[in-house]
Amino acid sequence: MKKIWAVLPVAMFMFSCNSEENNHDASGNFESDEVIVSSEQNGQLLSFTVQEGDSLSKGQVVGFIDSTNLVLQKQQVQATIQSLAEKTADVQPQVKLLNDQLAVQQSQLDHLINERDRYERLVKAEAATQKQLDDMNAQVDQAQKQMLVTEQQIKVQLNNTGTQNRSIMSESDPLRKQVAQINQQLSKANIVNPINGTVLAKYAEAGEITATGKALYKIADLSYLNLRAYITGVQLPQVKLGQQVKVMIDDSNGKYKTYDGTIIWISGKAEFTPKTIQTKDERANLVYAIKIKVKNDGYLKIGMYGEVKFETADKKQ
Repeated sequence: MKKIWAVLPVAMFMFSCNSEENNHDASGNFESDEVIVSSEQNGQLLSFTVQEGDSLSKGQVVGFIDSTNLVLQKQQVQATIQSLAEKTADVQPQVKLLNDQLAVQQSQLDHLINERDRYERLVKAEAATQKQLDDMNAQVDQAQKQMLVTEQQIKVQLNNTGTQNRSIMSESDPLRKQVAQINQQLSKANIVNPINGTVLAKYAEAGEITATGKALYKIADLSYLNLRAYITGVQLPQVKLGQQVKVMIDDSNGKYKTYDGTIIWISGKAEFTPKTIQTKDERANLVYAIKIKVKNDGYLKIGMYGEVKFETADKKQ
């Protein structure tokens, strides 16, 4: 009897501990929304200042990829655009020459008209013959036709030169788009951090040759972590998106540290219970994954084990 009474308190204590350990509705591990930052350009990493554990800001430039080839391509295209302007014809000298010729023709026409008026007066005075007047009218008509030809030449010269210049300058539009495309590629030579967060892993070093799509580092915002837990089909009707729950983790004193959490995701498919996960019903083979968002006070770490309690304080009472 003495032996039995000696063992009884130990057995009660173990039962109490097991009961306390199982006093949760689900359990899982903390994870984060990770972003893998990759290179958007081919070339050598001229600079890359990222270190694991660094806290980076969104928009912060953390490295630079050699873009010498792109700069040379841009300069070549810009030189081609400039050469197009040199190929265009300047119509003004030719037009000026024709305008000067037209001015001379106008002066000659004015003189002929004066002569014709004089011959008309002489014919009326019977001091000149009708043939002389007719010859003068013919000269006036010929001078007027010459002026019309010169005016037409000016129009043709302007149209032809304008068409030729437009054809040449039309080649500049695709070239300017090439410059814009190269500028966009040059902007990608800067490695820009996409989010506020902490660097979890680094995959490259300064001086290495990188390529488009090659991973450079992994970063995550650790101000909030997600507890990925698993529930049974029986528990599934008890949870909903946006539901507030209690998340518990072990602290250094052997007690629980409690956090407020919000259910942000519920899997629509059942899966076999992971070996490392405990559920409220240990006999359950199929479970549903859920994610609970928890604000991190600096104590929570990725991979840390956590437990979830769906019951409210009112239900416990």
